[in-house]
Amino acid sequence: MTTPTVELKLPILPNMELIATQTADIIANHMHLSEEQAGEITMALIEACINAFEHSKTDGNVFIHFIIEEDSLVVKVIDLGIGFDKTKVEIPKIENKIGKDERKRGWGLQLIQELMDSVEFESNADGTTVTMKKNIKQ
Repeated sequence: MTTPTVELKLPILPNMELIATQTADIIANHMHLSEEQAGEITMALIEACINAFEHSKTDGNVFIHFIIEEDSLVVKVIDLGIGFDKTKVEIPKIENKIGKDERKRGWGLQLIQELMDSVEFESNADGTTVTMKKNIKQ
């Protein structure tokens, strides 16, 4: 039996990440994930999509693959943009953000890693793939 997979191709338009989150909710329900697990997947997916939309510098699409495994859900967010060097991504210092008008942004990668059970970033000049995994806890 093949592993069930749902694949989305999203144009980079406002709020397109919501199509991905609706799909994630349906899949989480199908897999009998807890509300907490579904929420964590949704938050991580929003961050990964927004990163791809804002930073990939692609004028094409972002691809999202949901791979439904027996004991986990794997979500891949793929862009064909410019790529990035994860070692050069600075995590903001919270004391520099509190009480300032500076945008409350920059925690996306760290947040994704906190929300999911495993995360891998593969990136080069041909694009970036973020592979996120949520284990099913019965």
